[in-house]
Amino acid sequence: MKLSVYKQTLRGDLTGGLTAAILALPMGLAFGLQSGLGPQAGLYTAIILAIIASIIAGTKTLISDPTGPMTFLAATIVAEAYQMDESKAISLIVLTFALSGVFQVLFGLIKVANYVKYISYPVLSGFMSGIGVIIILTQWHSFFDAPRPSGGIMSIIGEIHSPFMNMNIAPMVLGASTLVIIYLMPYLSKKIPAGLVALVGGTLISLLFAQGDFKTIGEIPTTLPEFRLFDMFNVDASMISLAIGNALALAGLGTIDTLLTSVVADNLTKTKHNGNRELFGQGLGNFITAVFGGIPGAGTTAATVANINSNGRSNLSGIFKGVFLIIAVLGLGKILAMVPKSVLSALLISVGIGIIDFKGMKRLVSLKNSDSLVLILAILLTVFVDLLVAVGVGMVLSSFFFMQRMGKIVDEQSKQGNIADMEKKLKIPESIKDRIFEYELDGPLFYGFSDQFKEQAESIKGKDAVIINMSHVPYIDASGIYVLEEVIQSYRSKSIEVILVGVKDHIFQQFEELKVIPNTLPEEKAYNSVRSGLKYLKFQLENPEA
Repeated sequence: MKLSVYKQTLRGDLTGGLTAAILALPMGLAFGLQSGLGPQAGLYTAIILAIIASIIAGTKTLISDPTGPMTFLAATIVAEAYQMDESKAISLIVLTFALSGVFQVLFGLIKVANYVKYISYPVLSGFMSGIGVIIILTQWHSFFDAPRPSGGIMSIIGEIHSPFMNMNIAPMVLGASTLVIIYLMPYLSKKIPAGLVALVGGTLISLLFAQGDFKTIGEIPTTLPEFRLFDMFNVDASMISLAIGNALALAGLGTIDTLLTSVVADNLTKTKHNGNRELFGQGLGNFITAVFGGIPGAGTTAATVANINSNGRSNLSGIFKGVFLIIAVLGLGKILAMVPKSVLSALLISVGIGIIDFKGMKRLVSLKNSDSLVLILAILLTVFVDLLVAVGVGMVLSSFFFMQRMGKIVDEQSKQGNIADMEKKLKIPESIKDRIFEYELDGPLFYGFSDQFKEQAESIKGKDAVIINMSHVPYIDASGIYVLEEVIQSYRSKSIEVILVGVKDHIFQQFEELKVIPNTLPEEKAYNSVRSGLKYLKFQLENPEA
């Protein structure tokens, strides 16, 4: 690497790491407080996990932090441990969190990343949206500085009105002001992280109006975290099965969270991550984080995108991010102790709102088909039953409905018989054949195939036009539609003409219902007839000024 290029990359990694650290500071405090282990636990994760995972780096630009889904589950585990045996709670917590890291390492070694892509979009959307709802509910009472009901989500819902019975105006106004700053800031400037501005702004407001008697997060340790490796051996045999079950849930959730973020990073940097290497790094990082008193974390989309947009290009950006946070904690510990809890609750509520997939829910529910049912069921099971149950049931139902639809389509086609005049082969005129690439899909475009389709389609180079032949596509699901949109948008960004041919009537109707046509692809570029599509493309290529 040339020295000038190295300096430029290093400068970008420093900037990216600093930006990620600024984002991580308020969220680390908030997630640590939510976990029940104190704000320092979130900061330990933001430092240790970020550095370890970045050193191994299955995804060069990925930033690891505590996340909303992981913290929610961690908080549940912490509460459960203290209810079981307060004297051995810390030991059980450390064992569970450390085991989750071990399981993630094993996931990497047995190449679990190769199979995560088989989880359908409605399941993931419902699962993440459900977690978003849970985060909002669990922060509801803290937002109003009201005592949180004991028990689970049902208890919280049952007491959802209680903050209004003895209204504490000051914390409510402070929390609301924090939310206003979070959502208003992007309109004023996208260069300064809204979370940081909200944290500083909310704290300053509380100091100016100290008579509001705001509850703060309290003292944050500025010394090295305590080494707790041997604490995990101080548990009863009866606790081990509970620790293993909870650790598997954490590892599974962290795996999904991280690999989704890796895909986002790939799309932005035009690179290809090593999912199994990333899981190994995340697992080792979570293990070390656990023995130093942190909470489990994962790759986080917001910080990763911020890092990339700030020109972070290598694993050094994640390492720099951890170093910057160490400096911040050592230098700002006393100041951070003054942050009001209602400010952090507002930050977490904004995270919960951000996790909810409103766009996907609107699109899927509008179809009123099996995808909608899977989505709704995944949300309900996530909120009211269990995270892994939601994923498991969602995957089973998605597979069942897919097979049902495939059987129905095959049955209908078998009744129609062969059509004599059906075009077997796309005939491209000699004048333009070298400028066109034909991609013929043979079979359903569904969640199990969408990843391969995207890779193959985006590998096409040196062409002026691409024909996606869908003559043999009997069915396309929500994941397939999303990937097809990404492929079309990718082609159009490169000024490559793209048309769809052989589009069956029921698939064309899906495209119209979900606004793929005309928002992503104009109607005149989607054809039922192969010949009509080719005629249009021939005219466009031979008459570029038309």
